[in-house]
Amino acid sequence: MATTTEAQSNNEITKSVFDLGAFVGDLGSIEDDAASDDISLEGLEQELEECRNDDVVTNILSKGTKLRDHTKGVENNLRQVELDSIQDYIKESDNLVSLHEQIRDCDIILSQMETLLSGFQGEIGSISSDIKILQEKSMDMGLKLKNRKAAESKLAKFVEDIIVPPRMVDIIVDGEVNEEYFRTLEILSKKLKFVEADQLIKGSKALKDVQPELEKLRQKAVTKVFDFIVQKLYALRKPKTNIQILQQSVLLKNKYVISFLKEHAKEVYIEVRAAYVDTMNKVLSAHFRAYIQALEKLQLDIATSSDLIGVETTRSTGLFSTARGPLKNKSAVFALGERINILKDMDQPALIPHIAEAGSQKYPYEVLFRSLHKLLMDTATSEYLFCDDFFGEESIFYEIFAGPFAVVDEHFNSILPNCYDAIGLMLMIRIIHQHQLIMSRRRIPCLDSYLDKVNIALWPRFKMVFDLHLSSLRNANVKTLWEDDVHPHYVMRRYAEFTASLIHLNVEYGDGQLELNMERLRMAIDDLLMKLAKTFPKPKPQIVFLINNYDMTIAVLKEAGSEGGKIQLHFEELLKSNTSMFVEELLLEHFSDLIKFVKSRASEEPGSGTEKPITVAEVETIVKDFASRWKAAIELMHKDVITSFSNFLCGMEILRAALTQLLLYYTRLSDTIKKIVGGSALNKDLVSISSIMYEIRKYSRTF
Repeated sequence: MATTTEAQSNNEITKSVFDLGAFVGDLGSIEDDAASDDISLEGLEQELEECRNDDVVTNILSKGTKLRDHTKGVENNLRQVELDSIQDYIKESDNLVSLHEQIRDCDIILSQMETLLSGFQGEIGSISSDIKILQEKSMDMGLKLKNRKAAESKLAKFVEDIIVPPRMVDIIVDGEVNEEYFRTLEILSKKLKFVEADQLIKGSKALKDVQPELEKLRQKAVTKVFDFIVQKLYALRKPKTNIQILQQSVLLKNKYVISFLKEHAKEVYIEVRAAYVDTMNKVLSAHFRAYIQALEKLQLDIATSSDLIGVETTRSTGLFSTARGPLKNKSAVFALGERINILKDMDQPALIPHIAEAGSQKYPYEVLFRSLHKLLMDTATSEYLFCDDFFGEESIFYEIFAGPFAVVDEHFNSILPNCYDAIGLMLMIRIIHQHQLIMSRRRIPCLDSYLDKVNIALWPRFKMVFDLHLSSLRNANVKTLWEDDVHPHYVMRRYAEFTASLIHLNVEYGDGQLELNMERLRMAIDDLLMKLAKTFPKPKPQIVFLINNYDMTIAVLKEAGSEGGKIQLHFEELLKSNTSMFVEELLLEHFSDLIKFVKSRASEEPGSGTEKPITVAEVETIVKDFASRWKAAIELMHKDVITSFSNFLCGMEILRAALTQLLLYYTRLSDTIKKIVGGSALNKDLVSISSIMYEIRKYSRTF
């Protein structure tokens, strides 16, 4: 066996050293064959162009070697490399055989793995199919479960909504009306709404069993809550009951009763509503009637139909005769005074009549008017909000307040036709305006129409009373009004106070119609005052009378504030013009010759060519007369002014104006004398300007 193996190896070695030259063949024969064939030179030029820049080709050409020889060398080298490679493969044959066997073994193993994995793939496909089936079954079961849960939920809700628990029956039938009872009412209300909401439910057998019981419970609940709420409403009728506290602490806590009756017993709700309206209508009407009666005892009468600006003052005719009313009250007819404070006290509480009566206090009607309407506003606000919260209706308020409105209207309509207090009427108009603003800030509209109605009633009455004052001036009897006295007339004082009051009340409102009426009144008083002035026989007392009245009027208007406006400016112009006239009259009375000369001759020039030039003799008498009595005359003027004018400051201003004018006249006289031929002879009799100015300053220091 060993010998055989060795022989085989020797044979293999012998084979491995076979003649390669015989196997490959003679390369020279190949070359001869190639040379014998026709060679194609197509494309040679292009190849030569491409090889021009080749380094190897360039190197060969540079050495001068023939290309054929070089080619043969390269081919021999390639052949040798090929033979070497074959020898390498022969040497590695054992390894290649081993590698072949290993590859074959791997193929067998991989074939087995392929068979195994194919089996796994088949099993996995089967499992995937089973999983898909299970998934479909799971989804089907999930859908069924969802549907069953939805059905169970609806059924449970249906059972819960339609079933009548025994506990609920016990509370509705036998329980007391309290918080628990109201909660049970809410549950009963939901069940009643449930059976009425859906038509499908009405056909269910369950409802046929339960509905009679629900109806019995509804009737029982309606009866109990009706008796309960009516009992609470009757408590409102008890005397001295605080209605607002009862509404807030009792009725509002039980307001669900009203909601239940409104939804499930409309007829009973209407009955309860009517009972509340009737109760509150009567209670509030009685309260306002009693309050008005108490207020009427506190009323202070201010003016009557004869208390007008142009009506003469009633005088006492005997020892035991009395005037028409207290002087304090009569002064308030025309002067605003402290009555303006009512507009600053708009937010003050309403008057408490028995406290004011105990203190024997009396008030002008506008105070009572504000108090009554303050109470009306607060009561209306409280009731409006309660009705909206308790009944959910705003209209019920107007049904309730029909009675109180009627009571207040009855009182107001009895007072207004007998009211001749123009200042009070204007104050009431301003009070109503303020009340409208208050209700607007509260955002409560329930009194809008009422307050508008009152405002509409007040303006015509004010206009009528104002026209009475205007007519009293236009139709005044000058003979009965005239008094032989240059001091301010009482009619003018009334006018000044009345106008100042209206101006003050119109400051923040700028009512153009009121301003127009005051202008008409001003024209009427101007006419009357001129008629009274003309009754004096001489111009001087006429002017003094006018100045005193104008000065007094301006002072009153200034006291009322800085809002005198056009009317004040008008009287200031009249005062200025009449002051100038009085100054001239006063100077003419004491220095008539001087003034006449200055006005007629002082403007002439001595050499002007006039027919009769000014001579020394003509002015000598005037100069000596002035020098002899000018101080006495100024003293008389001072006394005259002091006694003529009521206002000391006004009188002294007039005196100073008169003395200043006198100084101007005398200065012109002195200048004229200097221009007269021989006028220097009168220098010894001339009073120096400084002396006159000193005297003027002396009287100025008495201010």
